[in-house]
Amino acid sequence: MTETKAVKSEQTRALIVVTALRLFRERGYEATTMRAIAKEAGVSVGNAYYYFGSKEALIQAYYDELQEAHAAACRAVLAAEKDFAPRLLGVLKARVDTMVPYHEFAGKFFKFAAEPTSPLNPFSAESGPSRNSAVEIYREVVDGSNLKVDKEFRKELPELLWLYSMGIVLYWVHDNSPGCRKTYLLVERTVPLVNRMVSMSRIPGFKSVTRELVDIIRDVRA
Repeated sequence: MTETKAVKSEQTRALIVVTALRLFRERGYEATTMRAIAKEAGVSVGNAYYYFGSKEALIQAYYDELQEAHAAACRAVLAAEKDFAPRLLGVLKARVDTMVPYHEFAGKFFKFAAEPTSPLNPFSAESGPSRNSAVEIYREVVDGSNLKVDKEFRKELPELLWLYSMGIVLYWVHDNSPGCRKTYLLVERTVPLVNRMVSMSRIPGFKSVTRELVDIIRDVRA
C-alpha cells in the first residue's frame, strides 16, 4: 500500500509539472496561475500547492528533471573515455541533447531566470542543489580523466567548466538554426580551444596566470 501510494504521488507530481509546462508555453508564464494548472491537471488547488509551493518551484522542478536527464545521458561517454576533451565534448553534447525538446519555450523561461532577484536565477540560493549537481558532472569530467594540471587549478576547473556550459546554454536559447545545429557546432569548435587552454596551464610561463585566476575565483566566491 505504501509503495502504491508513493508511485501515485510521483505520478501526480509529474502530471502537475507536465501540465504547467504546457500552459506556460500556451498562455505564458505570467498569465498562468496555480489554479489554472490544478484545473488542467485534474487536481485540487490545495493538492497542487502541496507538491509545489509556487510557480517558481514548478520551473525549478523542470530544471531538476533536466539535470537528472543530463546526468543519465553522460554515463556512456564518461564510462568510455579517459581523455579530457572527448569527455567534455560528450557531456556538453548530452546537455544540448536533453535541452533541445524544450527549445520552443526556453526563451520564455530565460527572461525570468535572468532576473537577479529571481529564485530561478542559476546563481540563486534556491537553484543551489541543481547548480551543485551540474558542477559535480564537470568534476567527474575532470577527475575521471587523465588530465594533468596544477592541483589548485584542478579544484576550481569544474566550476569554470560549468560557467562555460552556461554560455553554451545562453547561446542555445537564442539559436534558431534547424535542430539547434549552430549550438552543436559551437560546442564542437570551442571544446578543442578549452582543452588547449587547460593544457597550457602546465607550461611554466602560464602557471602564474593560472594561480591568479584561481585567486580571482576564490575571492569572488567569498
